[in-house]
Amino acid sequence: MSGLYFEEFEPGQAIEHSTRRTVTETDNVLFSTLTLNLAPLHLDAEYSKNSIHGQRLVNSLFILGLVSGITVPETTQGTTLGNLGFKEINFPKPVFHGDTIRVRTEIVDKRESRSRDDSGIVTFRHLGINQRDEVVCDAVRVGLMMKRPASEQTGS
Repeated sequence: MSGLYFEEFEPGQAIEHSTRRTVTETDNVLFSTLTLNLAPLHLDAEYSKNSIHGQRLVNSLFILGLVSGITVPETTQGTTLGNLGFKEINFPKPVFHGDTIRVRTEIVDKRESRSRDDSGIVTFRHLGINQRDEVVCDAVRVGLMMKRPASEQTGS
């Protein structure tokens, strides 16, 4: 289990995730067609040549999933009880085929759960950043995180 427990998160903490991913045409076409987002801006190279970007855009929901997924091994793998939702999602710059995405997570807030004594609530800000150091995805997410088991707290 590589995720962090509730007690290990502190507001202001930043995590530079080690995994990076170059986005491919296959990623974009497959995700767009599987989710039935048939917008020509994602799928049609000829159509997209005449767009403001001059090329196809990578589906923003794929980017959100990629950015969120990259964070899992170093934050929530095996220590989350659930994703409570996204508060805010922005895509300030477009992503194109061939862009490489890295992710930084910032801990915005944390608080004890009001209804559960085995967990707390952590607010994460995930920043997807391309190879030009441009933020392409800025997402604020809230997760229900396990507290460290009592057996590990006492050392028994």
